[in-house]
Amino acid sequence: MTFLIGCSYTFEEALVRGGVPIRNYLQKKDPGIYISSIICRPAGIFSGPLVVTMRPIPPHLVSRTVQITSRFPKAHGAPVHIGHGSSIGISDLSKIDFGEIPEVGEGEIPVFWGCGVTPQAVALKSKIPFMITHKPGHMFVSDLRIEELAIS
Repeated sequence: MTFLIGCSYTFEEALVRGGVPIRNYLQKKDPGIYISSIICRPAGIFSGPLVVTMRPIPPHLVSRTVQITSRFPKAHGAPVHIGHGSSIGISDLSKIDFGEIPEVGEGEIPVFWGCGVTPQAVALKSKIPFMITHKPGHMFVSDLRIEELAIS
């Protein structure tokens, strides 16, 4: 069985074009990626934690960020959490599980999205015997344009 899972990298360009400065994108770095305490809805033998990416956003651009990313439900869509990560099990943003340690500027708000690394975390927790997957930050590439994935 094969699954192609959208990636939050898809909406980064749209955010920047929409006036939201996404530091990791502009610096050509991976976002911080964390295994959260949010448990995914079980499906058969599969259960486990939601993995999230975090991007710091200036407070006055948080609502714009939600508007833009909501248009990309096939690429993780709207944030799953806005604000300090402690309520989703992330107490220290410098302790990443994957990606690069994010730079959070004075007054910026951490914003978290679901991540395509979630299936790996669920597979490991579910102890399935064999799985071929992607390396975080290296995923399926197609000829679809970003605009084709957006909803109006």
